[in-house]
Amino acid sequence: MLTFAHIWLFALAPLPLLIRWLVPPRAESQPAVLVPFLNRIRAAQDSASTLTKSHHFWPVLTLSLVWLLLVTALARPQWLEDPITREIPTRDLLLLVDLSGSMEAKDFTDSSGQLVDRLTAVKEVVGDFLSQREGDRVGLVVFGNAPFLQAPFTTDLELCRKLLDQTAVRMAGPKTAFGDAIGLGIRTFENSDAPAKTIIALTDGNDTGSGLPPVEAARVARDNGITIHTVAMGDPTTVGEEKLDEESLKKVAQETGGRYFLAQDTEGLVEIYDELDRIEERKVETVSHRPRTDLYFWPLAAAFIISLLSKLIPVLRFTDRTTLSSPSTDARLRVNARTFELEVVD
Repeated sequence: MLTFAHIWLFALAPLPLLIRWLVPPRAESQPAVLVPFLNRIRAAQDSASTLTKSHHFWPVLTLSLVWLLLVTALARPQWLEDPITREIPTRDLLLLVDLSGSMEAKDFTDSSGQLVDRLTAVKEVVGDFLSQREGDRVGLVVFGNAPFLQAPFTTDLELCRKLLDQTAVRMAGPKTAFGDAIGLGIRTFENSDAPAKTIIALTDGNDTGSGLPPVEAARVARDNGITIHTVAMGDPTTVGEEKLDEESLKKVAQETGGRYFLAQDTEGLVEIYDELDRIEERKVETVSHRPRTDLYFWPLAAAFIISLLSKLIPVLRFTDRTTLSSPSTDARLRVNARTFELEVVD
């Protein structure tokens, strides 16, 4: 679409006419001579008036056209292209995934009805969950003996999914440093400007290797405006090192205003993520930009070419007339010495 950046400059278009009407012409004094044959000269001028007017028409038209093109160039014509829309993430979502030895317990039922370990169930459901996070920035922290930032906050959700698929049980050690993982999550949010900051922790909650208790870490997260939702992975009846610490997970969620969920199969995990979508209202801000391409050089070039031709064509015509004319056919004026009359002589 064609538009003008300074369309008000078209108000200058009638400026030459205003100057012609309002500013008086320059007065020139010329010497005059009194002759008895003035009437004959006037009659000759009247007969050539039509030709004179036609000669004046083209220069006026040329100057007017050049002026309008210059005003158009000053108005800065632009071609407005289709808008380019970009979504701005309004929520940073950090996933804490437990890779401790307890995550290899096969107490999850997948979509085909087979028993799978806890981490396999997390990969299956979280992968689908990530594909629905358009408009969010997602980060990934894995933890065992210590937490590790697997993926910083990014809108490249496919990358997060691939990095999650590459994880394995005990890759970060056999223990569960859940409190330290929350601490790493808090540091990850330090450079985040998103209005909503959310952590989803997928673990059995049985902290066996943290220097900072999970509940204390949750209080620090609350002071930093971070909400933690905890998802207990596995069967609550499991005993030993693979047992669920539901009490700890519930306290962590309560300290930050989050929710606690118990996932016993993949269908339960899917329902949990649906519930999280209802809890965490998603607001997507969009920025629209329409590229502009300047076109002022086109009317400027047209004005230059027309002005150049208006000066060049008369020169070429004069050259042709000078070359083609001969003394025998030129008309000359002669003054009769007796009657002081002008005569045309071929």
